[in-house]
Amino acid sequence: MLFLFGKVEYIADTMTDTAENTVSVGALPKAKKYRWIKLVVFVLCLEPFVMLMVRALTGDLGANPIEAITRDLGGWALRFLFIALAVTPARQLTGWNVIGQLRRMLGLFAFFYVVLHLFSYIGLDQFFFWPDIWQDIVKRVYITLGMAAILMLTPMAITSTDTMIKRLGGNRWRRLHRMAYPAAILGVIHFFMMLKADYTEPMIYATILAGLFGVRIYKKWS
Repeated sequence: MLFLFGKVEYIADTMTDTAENTVSVGALPKAKKYRWIKLVVFVLCLEPFVMLMVRALTGDLGANPIEAITRDLGGWALRFLFIALAVTPARQLTGWNVIGQLRRMLGLFAFFYVVLHLFSYIGLDQFFFWPDIWQDIVKRVYITLGMAAILMLTPMAITSTDTMIKRLGGNRWRRLHRMAYPAAILGVIHFFMMLKADYTEPMIYATILAGLFGVRIYKKWS
């Protein structure tokens, strides 16, 4: 967890949208001008985690606090993944290129909440009892899909540094990071199958995801 905090903080300070919006030397003063935006977004991204910890410490998590923690972390993981996916379409539609510099940080925060969601399930819910965890993965389809989504997001987080982008090359890096879309699809299905009633929220996510796909297709063929 400390590694993830350090990773996200590093990206907040040094991040550039290298694959699509490499910042030139002449643009560095302009990039520094918007550093305060990254700081504000960084703090806002941490706010859900801080508020969840406050609720846990004050006993404000309801009758089933473990389930509340796991679901809250999973919900924020999905939301941040969607926000990260929306950055490029928003940049293309608005022409405000500075928001492209936030995408990597938002993606890492999505992974941060995904890992916390996973640790909450493995540690708080299952107490690291691996036989039961394995049975859940095999027998419960929504958990299988959730684990598959995490496996897709992990190499994206590992290759999020400038060094890895240079090592992979821009084209290979972009192809790898397109896995964010299938991971988002699996995340929505995971959320939908987990619920027993009131599918409003996953349906909203599915609609947003369809809209993001639509914008991508439109920009590609227009």
